[in-house]
Amino acid sequence: MEATNSALVLPSEASEESLSDIHDIRSLVEVPSSWSWIWWVIGGLLLLALAYWAYLYWRKHRKPETQEPSQPTEPAHERARRQLERALEHLHDPDQFCVMVSDAIRVYLEQRFDLHAPDQTTEEFLEELPQRDCLSAQQQQSLAHFLSECDLVKFARSEPEAYELKRLYESALQLVRETEPSLLAGEATDPSGGTS
Repeated sequence: MEATNSALVLPSEASEESLSDIHDIRSLVEVPSSWSWIWWVIGGLLLLALAYWAYLYWRKHRKPETQEPSQPTEPAHERARRQLERALEHLHDPDQFCVMVSDAIRVYLEQRFDLHAPDQTTEEFLEELPQRDCLSAQQQQSLAHFLSECDLVKFARSEPEAYELKRLYESALQLVRETEPSLLAGEATDPSGGTS
């Protein structure tokens, strides 16, 4: 019995010609890293975070839409007086009292003269005030003293007596009285804050 090995096949002459057709090995092909998708995800997240921050910035700094109020709003000087009266209930708590009277005056000045008092530090606000020319020099000086006294209580934890707090209240109320629109429109005022 003749044994043949079927796995061993000798090439014929035709297959020898096809062997001469073999070329050299090609250069390596770079396969992308399996971790490269992480960079795309990080980039996408950064882009989303930047878009979210831009949206928040736009919302904070956009001008409010002008809407006609359905009812007449309370004038700024009346609202300030009401808030100052409410602050008197907190004479026993100097910190709360000073926060309330300071906020009342800052909001009043913003609404009355379009000053950005609530958004600024006292120093920033007092630097801007002379450029706006809406208060007399004496009123500016009185306001500076008022705000610095309030800041001492709010930030330096000063503990003034009740009579000192009432003096702050009177100073704030006087500023509102001197600058309310009806007084300015009806009577001529001199720079010292008196009427002529």
